[in-house]
Amino acid sequence: MPVRGSDKRLSETKIRLTVRIKPSVRDRIDRAAKALGMSRSEFMADAALRRAADVLGDRVSIIASPEAYAQFLARLDAPPAPNERLQRTMRTKAPWDVA
Repeated sequence: MPVRGSDKRLSETKIRLTVRIKPSVRDRIDRAAKALGMSRSEFMADAALRRAADVLGDRVSIIASPEAYAQFLARLDAPPAPNERLQRTMRTKAPWDVA
């Protein structure tokens, strides 16, 4: 969904961001912005925010207390207790090993 001027991200105090691009690139951006009924600034902000979300999407930080982090590490290091489902899974051939 395109970012609009009423979007909270754009309703905050605005700053100027200057980029140097070729006229052909500017023209293409202008055509795309017009097709969506957006200004060049709105279009570029929307595109930049979407790209930033793509780049940062898999870089999530989880903040935990030292105690919670220690419990998390302990659970990762602890082997699972044997059970029927785990044993059945371990006996099953992987799909790529089945001929």
